[in-house]
Amino acid sequence: MRASRLWRSAIFLSATALVVAACGGGDDGGQGGGDGGDGVLNLGYVLPETGQLAFLGPPQIQSAKFAIKNINDAGGVLGQPIPEIVAGDEAGQEGVAVQSADRVLSSGVDAIIGAAASGMSLAIIDNITGSGVVQCSGSNTAPTFTDYNDDGFYFRTAPSDALQGPVLGKVITEDGHNRVALVARADDYGRGLMEATKKALEEQGANVVLTQTYDPEATNFDQLAQQVKNSRPDAAVVVAFEEGTQVMQSMIEAGVGPQQIGVYGADGLRSEELAKLVSPNDPSVIAGMKGTAPASAENQEYVNRLKEFAPNLTELQFAPQVYDCVTIIALAAEAAQSTDPATFAPEINGVTKGGEKCTSFEQCKGLLDQGTDIDYDGVSGPLDFVEQGEPGEATIEVYRYNDSGQLETVRTEKSSGNG
Repeated sequence: MRASRLWRSAIFLSATALVVAACGGGDDGGQGGGDGGDGVLNLGYVLPETGQLAFLGPPQIQSAKFAIKNINDAGGVLGQPIPEIVAGDEAGQEGVAVQSADRVLSSGVDAIIGAAASGMSLAIIDNITGSGVVQCSGSNTAPTFTDYNDDGFYFRTAPSDALQGPVLGKVITEDGHNRVALVARADDYGRGLMEATKKALEEQGANVVLTQTYDPEATNFDQLAQQVKNSRPDAAVVVAFEEGTQVMQSMIEAGVGPQQIGVYGADGLRSEELAKLVSPNDPSVIAGMKGTAPASAENQEYVNRLKEFAPNLTELQFAPQVYDCVTIIALAAEAAQSTDPATFAPEINGVTKGGEKCTSFEQCKGLLDQGTDIDYDGVSGPLDFVEQGEPGEATIEVYRYNDSGQLETVRTEKSSGNG
């Protein structure tokens, strides 16, 4: 259980602190435990400023800064403004992500936002949570994190792919497809969503004719496209990041593109630029492609205010979820009356459920000041965290690319339950 592990960790840290004090120590010369609860909430991020997911960096980074501005405009946390967020680039490379996380940790932060990619978070989670610092990701969707042994310091506002998979499977079968090929990048994100989608398809009576993972660092995907063609599907699912553009190009050349069969993607391929990346001279080649992703633009008021704050934003994917990461951390510190991560981390789940509804830091803080238990409903939707520190319900967007290759939202659907 997360809470009990955190309690044992706190006891161990307290005992260690007493021993260090008795021995005359006090300068640890390294990382750990944030600022020890000095009354100022210090935040950092490890997000993609460069690399294959660089398009997801600006919406998440700007949304984090926007949340901090709104919190500070409402009086800050415990009466103190949140300082400028400490930046770190995950870069799509584990080694860089680890170095960035270590540098951000060494600045004395109490919580880190990120990473964006599940694989990058898996590279840094032990360093962050092992240092007694809270980690919150707005875009990690791999099911791996649900039961990860993080001592109660890791949280995510993005729903697990265990919630996205059933919606993706439903979309495919409702479109009348029965023979489905699944291809996915060989990492926790790819495997997790592929398995969740496979399970959903089979439960809905579809025949999964191929499940194939691939090396995302590969430079040629012609053999993968041929495997898809040889399985004779009437639909194919591509679980990918940026390399998905090359996978799509190979599939189109092999005659299994959106003009021949149903082609579906997920959050990693949801991009305003996908059509131009696949075919700069003919964006219509992906017309009809569909996919699913955690909803990013349901709250129009938030979207308008974010674009006013950051006018150059084009992508919004996972921006609401990051905004909610920052807000629930700040609210948990208010609820705990402490900026010590070991003290406020156990409050994070509680501020998202079970109390009086509120929808902003200012409103929720007002209720906390009155001694009222709160239930923060975020800009990404109701969070209602389960024990594992993640949403128990998700709003999933169904998207498609129209005849001109432009991204459109078809509808959103609710998905609940874990597994």
